[in-house]
Amino acid sequence: KKALENTPPELSADIMERGITLAGGGALLQGLDKRIQEEIGINVNLAPSALSAVVEGTGSALDKLDYLKGLSLNSL
Repeated sequence: KKALENTPPELSADIMERGITLAGGGALLQGLDKRIQEEIGINVNLAPSALSAVVEGTGSALDKLDYLKGLSLNSL
């Protein structure tokens, strides 16, 4: 709840509309998605390949490492 309260309005509007997608091994904890959904009232889904999603995303980021090094948080 606190994370959503501290989220910029334009981003929180997207979250409210689209929901949250859980990824990684923790996403597979039985009932976690339903508990989060009940607590914050936002639709919660599991990533299609939740267990490998973090590894796949990290691999994709490493493939683009040179590009990512040129970015700064101020330019986003």
